[in-house]
Amino acid sequence: MSKKLYVGNLSQGVNEEDLRVNFTSVGVVRSVSIIKDKFTGTSKGFGFVEMENDAEAAEAIKKFNGGELDGKTIFVNEARPKNDTGSGGRPGGSYSQNRGYGGGGGRPGGPGRSGGPGRGRY
Repeated sequence: MSKKLYVGNLSQGVNEEDLRVNFTSVGVVRSVSIIKDKFTGTSKGFGFVEMENDAEAAEAIKKFNGGELDGKTIFVNEARPKNDTGSGGRPGGSYSQNRGYGGGGGRPGGPGRSGGPGRGRY
């Protein structure tokens, strides 16, 4: 079974082929993806490498975590599953649950734009 790894602190100069070449030195790489900003297309500084099996993934973590790539120290560990949370990191949270009554920071007034406790829209 394959294992997905998180690779963080990537420099802007690192591309998917660079990661593939490096990680192939410890085993079979199924996929590589660097996460990019949807507006600018530039790297967000992290990505994912999917290794063929658990043993190769463990070897990659051991070899590359704390290592250097393109002048930066990278972090490699097992990727955590995506959380299915709503806004604000709360399960099931949504715009309609906020209703603009206190909480949060930001600009005062307006739905979902409270300025802190007790400074909501009403």
